[in-house]
Amino acid sequence: MKNSTQSLLILLLCFLTINAFSQSSNPVLKLYPEGTILHGNIPYQNDTLKKHQLDIYLPSHATGKFPFVVFIHGGGWLVNDKYADMSYMGNTLSALINNGIAVASIDYRWASQAKFPALIQDCNQAVSFLCTNASKYNLDKNRIALMGFSAGGHLATLQGLANNNKVSAFFNAYKPEVFHFNAVVDYYGPVDLISMPGSENPFAAESVLLGASPISRPDLAKAASPVTYVDKNDPPFLIFHGEKDESVPNRQSKLMHGWLKAVGVESELIIVPNAPHYGKMFDTEAYSKKVIDFLKRKL
Repeated sequence: MKNSTQSLLILLLCFLTINAFSQSSNPVLKLYPEGTILHGNIPYQNDTLKKHQLDIYLPSHATGKFPFVVFIHGGGWLVNDKYADMSYMGNTLSALINNGIAVASIDYRWASQAKFPALIQDCNQAVSFLCTNASKYNLDKNRIALMGFSAGGHLATLQGLANNNKVSAFFNAYKPEVFHFNAVVDYYGPVDLISMPGSENPFAAESVLLGASPISRPDLAKAASPVTYVDKNDPPFLIFHGEKDESVPNRQSKLMHGWLKAVGVESELIIVPNAPHYGKMFDTEAYSKKVIDFLKRKL
């Protein structure tokens, strides 16, 4: 009995130590409301890759199962991690938690490590893990929204639109949990790769993603473009794009919005005046409220 008690104490101490390390090593936790519960660096696939980890941020002021937002970072499919884009979205992150909505921020392999469709496979595997382990983390797997930024906006939009098409290539060898998305919030994500400015440049980010320039491989470009999968059964969208975005032209979001409206899917497009590709101009009190009102209606 004494040895059993000692073993339990050791396990508890290890858990507390690991949890404390996750809290102290997380560079964006300070952006969340005080008391936010963090489950950090959780592996979501059966390997040891850092790019196959995710963080879960839970509200501390409510009980039961939380609806949740899957946060997908940007970086041209080539850089950044699950903390990126959070640094300038503090108002929105705080509002999510304060309104009882959890956040699951995911990492995925870069295009320099694995070509398309590996990145969308990672995103789907992460969501599958979250659904499989929903009870463990007090998540409601029937109330899921996607939120992505730039390249992450592309992945979130692709994931949200293609989910009901059950594209087998977008899932890896593991049998995925069946899941449904209630809403998508897309911040300036590319949606039609063949019409991007770098579509003829073999060194452009979208070319690295595909392993070839979109112009030279229109078949791959089509398969990787969210507009390919638009249909009337898609989830509702809230789309933000900067008026003066020089990286991803805002006509990409205008095209996405147009396609969604054409098939009868709810969509709202907000062109942020004078805004560049990213930054705090997307996190004003008014835009944060737009996001929360949208998600509260849909979740």
